[in-house]
Amino acid sequence: MGISVTATLRRIIEDPRTERVVMTLILINAVLLGLETSPTIRAHFGTFLTILDHAILAVFVAEIVARLIVHRLGFFRDPWSVFDFVVVGIALVPATENFSVLRALRVLRLLRLITAVPSLRRVVAGLLTALPGMGSIVLLISLIYYVFAVMATNMFGDDNPALFGTLGQSLFTLFTVMTLEGWVDGVTKPVMEHHPYAWIFFIVFIIVTTFMVLNLFIGVVVSAMQEEHEKAEEMEREAEREMMREETGPLAKEIQALKAEVMALRKDMTGR
Repeated sequence: MGISVTATLRRIIEDPRTERVVMTLILINAVLLGLETSPTIRAHFGTFLTILDHAILAVFVAEIVARLIVHRLGFFRDPWSVFDFVVVGIALVPATENFSVLRALRVLRLLRLITAVPSLRRVVAGLLTALPGMGSIVLLISLIYYVFAVMATNMFGDDNPALFGTLGQSLFTLFTVMTLEGWVDGVTKPVMEHHPYAWIFFIVFIIVTTFMVLNLFIGVVVSAMQEEHEKAEEMEREAEREMMREETGPLAKEIQALKAEVMALRKDMTGR
């Protein structure tokens, strides 16, 4: 009895139509969460939105339970399944003031759409593959950033204490310069009132950090995504070759059998 129930649940959760229904409900749930942020809509349709949200949540819980029954401990070996489990668990937290922030994280379940779109999966896989290389770049830019901050504090701190009075202020000011947001009027010109050649310092900092080091991030990510794309293409080619082997396997066996029969006939004819 238990085996038949598990088999039935497996057929249901592995059915592509079930996946499409769940994805549709995820989108609807995300829209509902957005509508709940409007006081006007909540005042007119609050009860309806709450009932619909609870109904969708019940489907999500049923889906998680079914997957737990089918996969058992294997369910927790899949990172996306664990992600679903955590998000649904958060959605079940009572709607009190202390847990309102946690319940707002229900919208994160929308990210599960990534698993349904192969191109998005490749993008995420590329980003994850790029993390080690990005860590090295973060270390490099942090070192450069710190060196420039110490230099700026020593050179400009006495005359511009609001911008470079302490190391922390220098780090924050140089971060705004690195983003290129108002760095001329907000930082460079005030400093140049006392240090006319300070523009050289800031231009060198921008070239090194914004135009050189930060662009390394793009290079690392693009390279990782290209590798993931090549891996995906290789997997597709391997799947096609496997399919061809499966299709041509019976034919090859028949040909071998015919060859064996022909050889046997030749032996019989030679023997006569």
